[in-house]
Amino acid sequence: MTKFRKMVRAAVIAALIGAAALGLSGGIAAATVYGDPVDAAQYWVQQNLDDCSLMATADVVGQLTGRQPSEPEIVHLAGVTPSAHHDGPVYLPPSDPDDPDSGRGTDSRDLPILLAHYGIHSVYTDDDVADEVGVPTGLTSLAIALAAGHKVIAGVNAETIWDIDGDRSIGNHDLVVTAIDTDAGVVHLNDSGTDDGADEQVSIATFERAWQASDHDMVVALVAA
Repeated sequence: MTKFRKMVRAAVIAALIGAAALGLSGGIAAATVYGDPVDAAQYWVQQNLDDCSLMATADVVGQLTGRQPSEPEIVHLAGVTPSAHHDGPVYLPPSDPDDPDSGRGTDSRDLPILLAHYGIHSVYTDDDVADEVGVPTGLTSLAIALAAGHKVIAGVNAETIWDIDGDRSIGNHDLVVTAIDTDAGVVHLNDSGTDDGADEQVSIATFERAWQASDHDMVVALVAA
C-alpha cells in the first residue's frame, strides 16, 4: 500500500470512528445537515463545454484553497496532463467548436491527478474498488466525508438529476455534493450542467438513483498538501 493510500485509509478510519458521535454508524441519522451548502454555492460556475468533471474539480479547488481556477485554466491543465487511464491527455476539448458536447469528456478516475496539481490530496472510489483503496462509498460514507469537512465530486446520471427524458441507466455527469439534509430528505449539489445549479437540491431518493448508475463513484478531496 502506498504512503498516500495509508494516509487516506487512516483519515477514513478516523472519520468512521467519529461517525458514532454523529449518529451515522448505523445509517444516516435524522434532523441533521452534513456539509455547508450555503458557503459552497459561491464556488458554482456554469460549464460552457462538455467539461462537468473539470468544473467540479475547479469548484472543489476553490472551496479548499480559496483560489478557484477558471474554466479555461482547468481545461488547459487537463489538456496538457496525461491520463492515467487512457491514451492522451485527461481531457480533449470539443472537436466541433459549434457543438460543446462533441468532446471526449473526462474519466473521473483522473480527477485526483488534477487536484494534486493544486496541492489537494484526494482519492477515487466506487463500488468495485472501495475495498482496494480502503475508502467506502454509499450514502453513509458520503455523509461522513461531508461531516468531516471533505469535499466530494460524485458521478451521477444527469437525466435522473434533471428529471428529463433519456437513458437513466448510465453515469454520465459529474457534480459536487455540498451537503445532505436528512431532516428535509434533500441532497445539495453544485451542478455546472444547468443554469440554476448553484445549491441545486434533489431528494435523497433521486440522488441515490442517479448515483447508483455510476456504481456510486466519488472523488473525496481530503486535505490541502
